Amino acid sequence: MEQTLTANKLLNILVIDDHESVLGGTVTILKNQYPQTRFITATTADNAINIIAKNQPELIVMDLSIPQHTGITARPDHGIQLLKNLMKEYPELNIVVQSAHVRTLIRIRLDIDNHKGGFTIADKSLSTQEMLIRVDWALQGLTHIKDIKTIHSGLEVKPEWLQVLNLAFEAGLQDKAIAEKMCVSERMVRHYWSKLQDALNVYPEAGKNIRIQTEKRAREEGLID
Repeated sequence: MEQTLTANKLLNILVIDDHESVLGGTVTILKNQYPQTRFITATTADNAINIIAKNQPELIVMDLSIPQHTGITARPDHGIQLLKNLMKEYPELNIVVQSAHVRTLIRIRLDIDNHKGGFTIADKSLSTQEMLIRVDWALQGLTHIKDIKTIHSGLEVKPEWLQVLNLAFEAGLQDKAIAEKMCVSERMVRHYWSKLQDALNVYPEAGKNIRIQTEKRAREEGLID
């Protein structure tokens, strides 16, 4: 791959990954491509937030499955929430998501669409050359998320529907408890279920539990881990 002008700029790049071997390997690859660069690393979401506030990097390259803080299990939803916060706080920050969980980005599709900085996706199955292309595109302020079909599938999922999914299948709550948690009526919770199931093309079938089918489709679409 030919190096563009961005390869010759003095850059600050933050790499976020909780696996030390992957973290070191990513930094090594990027150092070879961008020798005039200061690299910073983080292994948790909280650590990354503090580093970004102090160092204001031009680019972050991050995994989605990271822990919120030390001692917590790594989960894609931690990375998703970090991304959501960063795009709100730093609307021009350039971002590369390097992860095996890129389908989960559908949860924040609208945030990505509205983000003013570069935003590209580098699935961990990509070759080094292809990953570096995505990095350079992000540094140029380009958006490239076409690798993930679900992000462009037209699936529209409202925040309250996602909250119902998480309360039901992550927290294990029933509709009454979900309604109390969300400060809405049980009827409204059932309305959310109906709208969500319609968006996922899940409808009642003889002999099948519609909630189980909803959970299965939601996981396939990356809406829940």
